[in-house]
Amino acid sequence: MADVTIEIIKNGPYIVTGGVEIKDADGNSYPVEKRMALCRCGASSEKPFCDGTHSKIGFQAAEKVVPESAEG
Repeated sequence: MADVTIEIIKNGPYIVTGGVEIKDADGNSYPVEKRMALCRCGASSEKPFCDGTHSKIGFQAAEKVVPESAEG
């Protein structure tokens, strides 16, 4: 299996590196890319991919896991 990394960009997308297959809710595959940016703000017009809208809407996200906030 290829090495895959997911990097969280501050108040931006997830950067996925390493050739991951992405499928939509209907099971349709997107072309495999070596690097892609996945939307995290929910406002991209190219979901699941980032189109930069996060910077226009002032998206702010938690950057670290907060164990106390986990639903249990």
